[in-house]
Amino acid sequence: MASGDTLLIFTPLNNEPPATIYATLDLRNNHPVLDFDDGTFEDAVFTGILPRAYSGGGLTVSVFFAMSSATAGDVWWKASIERIGEVLDIDADGYSGYQVQKETVSGTCGIPVKAEIIFTDGAQMDSLVAGEPFRIRIRRDGTDWQDTASGDAELLAVEIKET
Repeated sequence: MASGDTLLIFTPLNNEPPATIYATLDLRNNHPVLDFDDGTFEDAVFTGILPRAYSGGGLTVSVFFAMSSATAGDVWWKASIERIGEVLDIDADGYSGYQVQKETVSGTCGIPVKAEIIFTDGAQMDSLVAGEPFRIRIRRDGTDWQDTASGDAELLAVEIKET
């Protein structure tokens, strides 16, 4: 695959919410969305297998979202990868450190915006390689001073592409 090619797509219906502090499934005009509250942090978790066509560069994780009411401010998104492969005891979590992106919301609350979170190959991706299963955790950190948008951020989709 070439840089910029889509590797995986996740929708709200693919979410495997953690036991606590998770984004909630909702509908907006019959579009499934995950609601991430302001003023707290909430997570969504997706499981996939990194395609064998992945050529070893970094990854770009695009979070497509709209706001339930806000028309101003920024949303602070974080993402973290957990390599499962044949190395992780799945009885415990083993995520890499967060990569972050602050994105300004649309001036119209129903218009989607794309936040791109960049991972370099190696430790930022928990040393994930082609053909291995993994999980990715997406977080809105509404407790961060840089997250200034009020109301729910509604996740529509997540795209993972090769950087």
